[in-house]
Amino acid sequence: MSGRDTILGLCILTLALSLAMMFTFRFITTLLVNIFISLVILGLLFVCGVLWWLYYDYTNDLSIELDTERENMKCVLGFAIVSTGITAVLLVLIFVLRKRIKLTVELFQITNKAISSAPFLLFQPLWTFAILVFFWVLWVAVLLSLGTAGAAQVMEGGQVEYKPLSGIRYMWSYHLIGLIWTSEFILACQQMTIAGAVVTCYFNRSKNDPPDRPILSSLSILFFYHQGTVVKGSFLIPVVRLPRIIVMYMQNALKEQHGALSRYLFRCCYCCFWCLDKYLLHLNQNAYTTTAINGTDFCTSAKDAFKILSKNSSHFTSINCFGDFIIFLGKVLVVCFTVFGGLMAFNYNRAFQVWAVPLLLVAFFAYLVAHSFLSVFETVLDALFLCFAVDLETNDGSSEKPYFMDQEFLSFVKRSNKLNNARARQDEHSLRNDEGTELQAIAR
Repeated sequence: MSGRDTILGLCILTLALSLAMMFTFRFITTLLVNIFISLVILGLLFVCGVLWWLYYDYTNDLSIELDTERENMKCVLGFAIVSTGITAVLLVLIFVLRKRIKLTVELFQITNKAISSAPFLLFQPLWTFAILVFFWVLWVAVLLSLGTAGAAQVMEGGQVEYKPLSGIRYMWSYHLIGLIWTSEFILACQQMTIAGAVVTCYFNRSKNDPPDRPILSSLSILFFYHQGTVVKGSFLIPVVRLPRIIVMYMQNALKEQHGALSRYLFRCCYCCFWCLDKYLLHLNQNAYTTTAINGTDFCTSAKDAFKILSKNSSHFTSINCFGDFIIFLGKVLVVCFTVFGGLMAFNYNRAFQVWAVPLLLVAFFAYLVAHSFLSVFETVLDALFLCFAVDLETNDGSSEKPYFMDQEFLSFVKRSNKLNNARARQDEHSLRNDEGTELQAIAR
């Protein structure tokens, strides 16, 4: 089997695992969550064990004198250390949050109830992924054209080198901005479509009579009225991401010329831009949902979403975060099985001299595909909780202003709030006891 066939097989395995994980979340139960968490733990431990075993096998291999084998050994050691650290952190988080499994199952059942009103939301990532792949292929073709746009010069040894024309190098930067902006625009269209469908189903008084074709209605509203909203939101991402890329390039280029202080400053700047990038992604998603609710522009929607979430964050922040954590574990499980398949394929076919970098790319591709498919549940969760916050702001549950939410959703939020309030009172009571304890003089 050639390297191309191996990588193609791993990509097909990733797609199959992502689809299986998506339908697992669709029909989730308490038993299924326990089995799922057990599989995640076993997968993490198994991948770590295999990586350390491969490192031990390479250190005792006689062919380790080859440069390529030494590079593979270093990469396997790096993979093993990183995977061990990630495994330790995830195991601690799973142990700490294990008591919220029942609430998580109820949360996903409510999410699946919302998805059942528009079941074709589960197929939304398929055509989004197909459009992204088509755009990336086109982008690579244009990049190759830019790389060969110039006068060909024959160098020593028969090598041909292209001397770029004036202005071509600036086109590379423009092309990179276009890659980030267009990719984020396509993903933002998916988020806006899902949010619009969820909003249409949520703010429907007759729960027994769901609206007809909510996805098509959301798509038509997006393309006719809110293209500018999506363009603005997707433009903010390259504005933040490009400086992060520049900082990373400068850090690598000046790595040997500066001391520890400058490297520390570069890393701090990189972390700040990364945090800002993640915050903007979350803010954009909430802004798209607010636009689907109110029909306002991007800036107004982002401001309103920030105010509403800040005012009602106590109701659902912890629940939403734990739901996102379970979805993240699903992505980790897909990556674990894909990496394990790649390790077995590359290790038992020693004809591949350098396989560490292709394995890293396969792992990145697995996470990207899993994120594309499971992001439907993340978007639906965020949209549901924002709709709930708007519902609380505009209605009071009376006969004149009844809630749009169903009783199942309302009772779930009340139970989760009771659990959070009980824990907060317990922590406050223990803190008060600790502060009130005084040292008493010993009677002689």
